[in-house]
Amino acid sequence: MTEEKVILVNEQDEPIGLMNKLEAHEKAVLHRAFSVFVLNSKNEIMLQQRAHQKYHSPLLWTNTCCSHQREGETNMQAGKRRLLEEMGFETELKELFHFIYKAPFDNGLTEHELDHVMIGYYNDNPTINSEEVESWKWMSIEAVKADMQNNPQLYTVWFKIIFDEFYHYLEDHKL
Repeated sequence: MTEEKVILVNEQDEPIGLMNKLEAHEKAVLHRAFSVFVLNSKNEIMLQQRAHQKYHSPLLWTNTCCSHQREGETNMQAGKRRLLEEMGFETELKELFHFIYKAPFDNGLTEHELDHVMIGYYNDNPTINSEEVESWKWMSIEAVKADMQNNPQLYTVWFKIIFDEFYHYLEDHKL
């Protein structure tokens, strides 16, 4: 199987090339990514716990799903694909905003992403892919915020950054 490639972009989100995913994370090159937040009718976020065999951030909690767009794939197509692959369900998604962040890991890799943040709604239980996801849970937005402050070591580096942006977006837009 060939290694997945990421779309390298400039700060205006214009594609400038492709690179193997691992190489992009080793070199901290800016690339396109997405993060999906799924909420239920109680305004709780579906969190996933990354699978124990993941090469970075295993067993840490994070947003519903996130990954990288493939060449020729829209943000929505990518978000829906990954949601189905990781969490086993489909729902409509809406892009809220995008921003650039850089987050180094302990293992020498760095996320340097132009991240498209999307929201969707779903009220049932997921059918998780155990290759990707160890567990899942619903948590209120305020409970996530409080738990992240009290137990930051339980959450992925990028989720702490993305959640802060997401939280402020919700405050400003009253979704």
